[in-house]
Amino acid sequence: MIGILKVITVNINGAPRQLPDSTSVASLIDELGFTGKRIALERNGEIVPRSAFAAQQLADGDRLEVVVAVGGG
Repeated sequence: MIGILKVITVNINGAPRQLPDSTSVASLIDELGFTGKRIALERNGEIVPRSAFAAQQLADGDRLEVVVAVGGG
């Protein structure tokens, strides 16, 4: 029997995105191509420290704001 994968919808910088139910902040950052980059992430109005990315599981309806630091001068 094939299991049904549960999907959640989160808003990233105002755009809806569907993800597997078991997605962590760290795996989302990887999927977005931001691994190793200097980013700030806010989840539902609260800053998520980088040290908590792996432990934070996303939930249906989460609102995320992701800001990538850009170097320059």
